[in-house]
Amino acid sequence: MSIHDIKENDLSKELISFIKWLFIGSVMGIVIGLVGTGFHFCSGFAENFRKSHTWIIFFLPLAGAFIAYFYDIMHYSHDKGTNLVLLAVRDNKVMGIHHAVCIFVATVVTHLCGGSSGREGASLQIGAALGSFAGRKLKFDDDDKRIMTMCCMSAMFGAVFGTPVTAAIFSMEVISVGIFYYSAIVPCVVSAISASYISSLFGISHISVSVNLPEMNPIVYLKTALIAIICAIISVVFCIAMSHTGKLFKKIKNHAVRAGVGGVIIVILTLIVHNYDYNGTGADMIISSFSEKPFALAFAVKIIFTTITLCSGFKGGEIFPVFFIGTSFGSVFASLIGLDCSVGAAIGMVSLFCGVTNCPVASILLSIELFGSDGIGLYVLACAVSYMLSGYRGLYSEQKILYSKIKTKYINKRIGDNK
Repeated sequence: MSIHDIKENDLSKELISFIKWLFIGSVMGIVIGLVGTGFHFCSGFAENFRKSHTWIIFFLPLAGAFIAYFYDIMHYSHDKGTNLVLLAVRDNKVMGIHHAVCIFVATVVTHLCGGSSGREGASLQIGAALGSFAGRKLKFDDDDKRIMTMCCMSAMFGAVFGTPVTAAIFSMEVISVGIFYYSAIVPCVVSAISASYISSLFGISHISVSVNLPEMNPIVYLKTALIAIICAIISVVFCIAMSHTGKLFKKIKNHAVRAGVGGVIIVILTLIVHNYDYNGTGADMIISSFSEKPFALAFAVKIIFTTITLCSGFKGGEIFPVFFIGTSFGSVFASLIGLDCSVGAAIGMVSLFCGVTNCPVASILLSIELFGSDGIGLYVLACAVSYMLSGYRGLYSEQKILYSKIKTKYINKRIGDNK
């Protein structure tokens, strides 16, 4: 066989693969887009119902027990959460329809009764579970199963949050930090764009805020770096709090009792703070932080609410609470150092997101999709600083950081190996 024949064969394979994944990405984008729309509406309805019927928060302990028993019935009592998503891509661990149903129902119940969690972590799990299931049913080989899982992760994230570019890149970046799964770029991009478009037809869009950018100068960049440094520290504190709180709750062997105790604590804390700002996703606080500074310690209170909610057994995601923590801290701190609160909120959001996920590229793209490209220099600086200074901590214990953050050295370090 000549070199010319080999090149033609390679080109033929690439073309066939391109057409295959273009078709699959489009179809799965439509299907997952509809699923994501349904999930968004269900969780949104649950949260709105709670806001208008605040008494329902007193049922949070029972909701926790229900979630525990529901997972038992569905044979997912030892569920690994978003960590299983990472393992499904990296090690081809099996996820299925039962997993998608569990996290869907449990997240809606958590939001209905006032647990502090988001939607994005749940959406990644639902998308990955459906992708893993579809890959098996279509008799894909191991490599294509991984790509299918990332494809559906991107679609679900894009549908629920409305940021398709971030969704596509995040799914390829979060698994093993230091490398991108470029083989999945076409299905991830196509599915995320398709799903986001489908959800937009039903009125779902991303957070709409404006940032009053200052005139760029060295002082502004120094202030940006300062916010990012503190957000990197907060990201480490949050990740440590999640880890240690989870260990404390696991001392309660009965997981229904564990969730019930967590629910009781959240109810008591809600009565103490005397408002409902820290229950649910906290989307209203995220948006308001761009126009006025919140309570100075709102970020710390949200950390407490979120760690207790998720570590005791309630479901959802960590990303929206991270947005709340970042925007509320950034808004308050910016006003202390002479920046507009909207600038601080934007920097706080993306730098804290970067710190807890170890995904600087996705974080930068998130800033552009949410705030526009005018302040790109600030956002890139914030993400760079936060990524480096957040160390080898993260929300997902199964995430791997393949290359050192301070040297050009291969380390292959798992987040969960932190002591």
